[in-house]
Amino acid sequence: MNGRQGLKEGQKTMKIYIDAMGGDEAPEAPVRGTIEALRRFPELEVILAGRLDEIQPLLTDCEDVRSRITLEDAPEVITNHESPVMGVRKKVHSATVQGMLKVREGEAQGFVSAGSTGATLAGGMFRLGRIPGIERPALAPLLPNGKGHFLLIDCGANVDCKPEYLVQFGLMGEAYMRGVMGMEKPRVGLINIGAEAEKGNALVKETYPLMENAPYNFIGNVEARDITADQADVLVADGFSGNLILKFMEGVAMTLMGIIKQEMMADLRGKLSGLIGKPAFRRVKHLMDYKEVGGAPLLGVQGAVVKAHGSSDAHAFASAIGQCVKMIDGRVVEIIEKGVAALQ
Repeated sequence: MNGRQGLKEGQKTMKIYIDAMGGDEAPEAPVRGTIEALRRFPELEVILAGRLDEIQPLLTDCEDVRSRITLEDAPEVITNHESPVMGVRKKVHSATVQGMLKVREGEAQGFVSAGSTGATLAGGMFRLGRIPGIERPALAPLLPNGKGHFLLIDCGANVDCKPEYLVQFGLMGEAYMRGVMGMEKPRVGLINIGAEAEKGNALVKETYPLMENAPYNFIGNVEARDITADQADVLVADGFSGNLILKFMEGVAMTLMGIIKQEMMADLRGKLSGLIGKPAFRRVKHLMDYKEVGGAPLLGVQGAVVKAHGSSDAHAFASAIGQCVKMIDGRVVEIIEKGVAALQ
């Protein structure tokens, strides 16, 4: 068991590398979020990396956790407006590159960033490295289904896929739900246009029998209308379809919340109903809010990597760090390694 996979035997603390310069509200949101996470997780230590002249002024009111923060100068930033691969190759003094290297060498167990998704993917592939046997790492956000959350994998890392990739996505998603969410036997479904095995395009038709023989609880195809109906705990798709589903769900949620708010303010009866139902609406908003989940894990690389939402505020970023903590505690990388061995 090495530092890239989880805590060593007897180890009581964990260290996560934080990119302080990524995201729309950087560096304030990542720094404030890091402080919040340190107060939430007493076993946590962090390496906070970025432009020190911008980070240090934000650390004036965190004396209670300051001893668990190590600052690292990372003056270069890989932006969303440049090639992720070229950025990872050339900007070796960026937090993305340095963080992946720290995890690879076992100096940290995890990495969290709200910066460029492409750079996080490229860094995970080329600087950190894939788990042996994994063909393609995948991004896998947790999404609400009314009773809790399901994992959508992949949501955009792999636009073009082979059947073998989808089989491994199911394995990685199942490992995450066991290790992080505590599920004993997660249900794995394949997103398709129909529930019947013979439905779909060539990719899903070829994938179906492979998933039937995979070492996890495959429950068959799941139609788009049933994605949020709690039929599966892990829903597998190629990155193109998964990204469409993710963005569509985000849009529908925002539209519905807007319509509800508009109708509640339309007349006196609506205002009274809204006042009475305010606690329930607050709970619904809490269930739908990405800030409570934090981000999407990058599964298939040799460490706990979480990509926080680009628009994360401090609380959302703290939640992303919490997700990384759970990945380390749940030994997700180790579970995936064992699952890959069972596939071969």
